[in-house]
Amino acid sequence: MKKLKLGYAPTRRFTFSAEDAFKYKVQIRKQIESFGMDIDIVDLEGLNPEGLLYDDHMNADLITQRFKEEEVDAVFFPHCNFGTEDTVARVGKALGKPVLLWGPRDEAPLEDGMRLRDTQCGIFATGKVLRRFGVPFTYVTNSWVNDPVFERGFTNFIAAANVVRQFKSLRILQIGPRPASFWTMICNEGELLERFGIEIHPITLVDIQSRSKKIESSGSSELLEVIDYIKEKLDVSEVTEGDIRRIAALKVAMKSYAQETHSSAIAIQCWSSLQEAMSIMPCLANAILTDEQIPVTCETDIHGAITSIIVQAAAMNEHPTFFADITVRHPENDNGELLFHCGNFPVSLSVEQKPRLRKHFLFDDHAPGTHEGEIRGGSMSIARFDGDHGDYSIFLGRAKGIQGPYTRGSYVWVEVNDWPLWEEKLVKGPYVHHSVGIHANVIPAIYEACNYIPGLTADPVDPTEQEIQSWLRGSDLVRKTSASTHA
Repeated sequence: MKKLKLGYAPTRRFTFSAEDAFKYKVQIRKQIESFGMDIDIVDLEGLNPEGLLYDDHMNADLITQRFKEEEVDAVFFPHCNFGTEDTVARVGKALGKPVLLWGPRDEAPLEDGMRLRDTQCGIFATGKVLRRFGVPFTYVTNSWVNDPVFERGFTNFIAAANVVRQFKSLRILQIGPRPASFWTMICNEGELLERFGIEIHPITLVDIQSRSKKIESSGSSELLEVIDYIKEKLDVSEVTEGDIRRIAALKVAMKSYAQETHSSAIAIQCWSSLQEAMSIMPCLANAILTDEQIPVTCETDIHGAITSIIVQAAAMNEHPTFFADITVRHPENDNGELLFHCGNFPVSLSVEQKPRLRKHFLFDDHAPGTHEGEIRGGSMSIARFDGDHGDYSIFLGRAKGIQGPYTRGSYVWVEVNDWPLWEEKLVKGPYVHHSVGIHANVIPAIYEACNYIPGLTADPVDPTEQEIQSWLRGSDLVRKTSASTHA
């Protein structure tokens, strides 16, 4: 996947110190590079002698042209002094990309009473003009360049922008129709395309069966690599060599279709026609692909696949997701719940040195292909994109792993803040029993991303919307600083 490209457009105004603005342009660039994010930065160097956006009407066209030619995914307008609000707004409007607005705190006035920058005042002006132009934007509290709240806000914005760019170019490979009895998996393909630009590329189970058989008999290097991976990472004592080869061939076939169709995620009808046709379950193949950042959802869950991409992108594609049923309450912990699926959680998340490759324990055919075992706990984010009657939202909540009884399949027991509240929200909808988890805090990034996706509403249960906003403002950091000062 290509790196996210950030347009860097530091701005100043002629009435304040050009020298100080240039100094801060350099300092801010060094600071954001120190955050260690794997992004490309496109700046304004060469467009004018200063590499700054200032009150020159030609500036807006030149800057817009550069950022469009470089195909930036988001743009950052740090105010190095008061800034030039009209040019910022023109560029932001022309690009139509996520916008970050921030400026470094102003130093004390000079001894003669003069002020060099008035950055905060300029931010107020730009915020108003961006609203006039109808440009949605993210704002980070006016703070020092090395302040933790700036790092928090900047990195969260980049993650949000990554969600937006992947959501708006989303294509899902659909392998087979939904299981007939799973009405919960009904989705409106036309509406997803019209509302969000999300494309579905359908193929049949016959297509995947045919390609898998060709790969199985080919002895290709990719097939052999997957076979070696399965034998190295899993306990395969309960299955045959033929089973392993068919599972590996299915994985290779699914990936090849995803690459050919430029699909970011896959939704597959995992039962029961596939078992009858190929004598395997696809669970382990799903798990391996999900570990490779091509998330696969079960039971042709299109909305689940969309959720997976949102969650994965919010973690900057640095962590694998896991696709789970929200299944049963913990037998002893009233805020505990079982996240489970038949055997599709990424192998990298397993707590066992060699999780078992087994036959399915629910279906009569007991076809092999389920990767079973508990995955690691710790802090997690749980999400679900869904909708009905033309309204779409994304459920967001925090969970942490806890001890719980053994169960078959891939699983983890978690504890949440208020399970009855979660249950009520999930039952009343528009959500279903499927969710996506990740071992990362992606909730603030997804919340912010929804500001740039018309028609999608963030629906957080924990933390609340007010708590997310407070965290983004850095109110907790202000309280710590204030307490330390008073102490």
